[in-house]
Amino acid sequence: MLAEEGPTTLQIRVGNRFTFESAQPTPSVFLVRPEAGGSHRVVEEHWETEPLAGYHDYRDVYGNVCRRATLPTGPCALRYDAVVETLSESDPVAPAAIEHFPADLPDEVLLYTLPSRYCLSDVLSGRAQELFGGLSPGWSRVQAICDWVHEQIHFSYGTSTVATTAADVLEKRVGVCRDFTHLAMTFCRALDIPTRYVFGYIPAIDVPPPDSPMDFCAWFEAYLGGGWWTFDPRNNQRRKGRVTIARGRDAADVAMVTTYGPSTLQTMEVWADDVSAAGHAAA
Repeated sequence: MLAEEGPTTLQIRVGNRFTFESAQPTPSVFLVRPEAGGSHRVVEEHWETEPLAGYHDYRDVYGNVCRRATLPTGPCALRYDAVVETLSESDPVAPAAIEHFPADLPDEVLLYTLPSRYCLSDVLSGRAQELFGGLSPGWSRVQAICDWVHEQIHFSYGTSTVATTAADVLEKRVGVCRDFTHLAMTFCRALDIPTRYVFGYIPAIDVPPPDSPMDFCAWFEAYLGGGWWTFDPRNNQRRKGRVTIARGRDAADVAMVTTYGPSTLQTMEVWADDVSAAGHAAA
């Protein structure tokens, strides 16, 4: 008799809690909900605001689901909690995936070959050619870029700001996950490899638990062999249970919170836990 196969999906509990202090009613946009469709299915979700605030949801130009709300004057808290079903496999690999000549790229992919606010591929074109131009095109070259960024850039919280570009990261050799991602994306775009920025939640499955509080995570997707593939220069390993929130050209397109007025973020808490075997009652 054949042994029963293990589960093909995981259930990941994800969420976050923000607290704000606002000097006046402040229109805001939140981008924290897992993407709908693809490899994800939102099993259950809960939104809470203290005090209560009206809202509505919409999709941005990249198809990401955003929530608009107005923060009231004074203190306010927003909490999102969800259980997401996703595939149990690690990020897929495709070593034979090829790079495409720009003339062969789909029209909608060309956008992701261009410089953007944080990914200055035109500025770093010469450096990209020097480091990676002589490598064989395809999957192995994108992985070589991730290897280089992972080895050469030191991870440290509080070392970058909203103004930090890939060029700054290359010069200072330090940053957080979004900086690793921006630099690797920039090198790829400088070589005409389309890349798009992704952020979301990553639980610690089959890896040592993090030694710092959980946070949102950033990685990227490269267009190779006619499809988009996940690469993660910060962790530089295939991971299980990634839960994507949003995609864009770079982090400027997919801020988790955007406020239009005098509001200060006081605290932020993020969670991403595998609850496949433990049940999934959301608190």
